[in-house]
Formats: sequence, structure tokens, C-alpha cells
Amino acid sequence: MKSTAVGLVLGVVFILASILINGKLSTFFDPASIMIVLGGTFAAMLATYSFEQLKTLTPKLKDAFRKPDIDLASDMERILKLVGVARREGLLALDGEDFGDPFLQKGVEMIVDGTDPELFKDIMETTIAKIEEEEGMSQKILTSGAQYAPAFGMAGTLIGLINMLMNLDDAATLGPSMSVALVTTFYGVLLANLLFLPFAAKLKTTADLRLLRYEMMLEGMLSLQNGENPRIIREKLTAFIPVGMREQAQTNQAEGAEALSHAEEKIAE
Repeated sequence: MKSTAVGLVLGVVFILASILINGKLSTFFDPASIMIVLGGTFAAMLATYSFEQLKTLTPKLKDAFRKPDIDLASDMERILKLVGVARREGLLALDGEDFGDPFLQKGVEMIVDGTDPELFKDIMETTIAKIEEEEGMSQKILTSGAQYAPAFGMAGTLIGLINMLMNLDDAATLGPSMSVALVTTFYGVLLANLLFLPFAAKLKTTADLRLLRYEMMLEGMLSLQNGENPRIIREKLTAFIPVGMREQAQTNQAEGAEALSHAEEKIAE
């Protein structure tokens, strides 16, 4: 998303500006401090998670800079279209169709195969829970990084203080040594609050929207399986759509109302 890049750039700009207003940029650059914070944080994450788990983080970070390809209003209309076909031609008319989404595809195929409603619900809820677990892994990794970075920043500060105390006989070096020691804590706090935590929150927002999409699809498929009226199904599915996205849903509803009435007339005939 554009907001992710804008927020990241603005954060860096404001921090650099505040440094330059009150001092020199070189004062805040210390290779040893960078090594302690970055190296320590990365090492701790390696010790916490497997390589396979860490590999899932890269594509998720790319997703943080993209707008989620999720349109709940369009998904609702897709489900209602399936309901309309099933009411006109029966559930078997959905057999072999491509619905454009693996979750929806799996669910409709199970319904067409005559799966028991309770069993169907259990299987699909388990699938959603597994997706939620996979989506949450990248968030856990980033949240862990947000915990480790300040801790290693403090460790670097302690190292700097120890080195400073060993040279108390040279009073002229106390000020510079203290500033270098505190820079490590600065790096840790910056890494946690400008990168790890914002990215974790962004991924959670996207994951929550994706899970909401699957929950809406499941509710629609359960209603399809129970043979509920399309108008009732629309009302139920609309409740899943956030207020900010309902304008598109209302537009789609107006366009689909005529088609729905036509379908019901055919059924009556």
C-alpha cells in the first residue's frame, strides 16, 4: 500500500531532520552498534523460528506495500450468483464450474457432493483456522523482532557503559563514550517501532480482511446448502462488509435486484 511506503519515508525524514537540527548525523552512526542490534536480532530470530518459517516472511513483506486484492462486495455478488444458478437449475448445475477461488471451489464441490451440513461446516472452519495460523506466522516473527531489537540495543548500551567505566581515568572521553553507548539503544527502539511493529500491524490488517472474506464465503455456502432465499442471504452477507466498503455493495445490489426478480419469476413458472 502507498501508505506503508509514505509512513516509512516520513518516519525516516522526521528522525533525520530532528538529528540534523540539534547535532551531527555522524554522531548517530556507529558500526559496532549496528552490528549488535541487527546481528543480535537476526540471530535471535533464527534461534526462535525455522528456516521454512522465516522464508514465508519475504513475500508477506512485499504484500505490505500492495493493496490487498480483496473485494468483499464482488465476492458477495459471486456467491449470490451461485445461489441464483442453484435455485434455477439445481445444485448439480454448479458441478465442474470454476469459481476463481480455492476456498470457494472446495466448499461448493463438497456441497454438490452432498456432504453433511455439520461435517461441511467443521471441515471449512478447520480450513479457515489453518489459514489463520499460516497468516499469523509472519506477524509473530515481526513481533518477536520488535521484542529482540530493543533488548539487543540495551545489551549494546551495557557493553558501551562497561567500556566507558574501564576508562574513567580519561575524563575527556566520558561524554563521547556515553553517547556511543546510548546510540545502540536508539537503533533498537528505531528498528522495533519504525519497521517491525508497523509491518506486523499492516500484515494483521490484511490477514483480518482475508479471514473475513473466507468467513463471509462460508456463511454464503451454508445458506446455499440450506436453500435459503437469496434476499435473506444478501442481508446476511452484507453484515460482513465493513461500513467503508458497503457503497460498492449497495451499487451491486441495485444492479442485481432486477436479475434476482427475473430469476424468481422463472422459478415460479
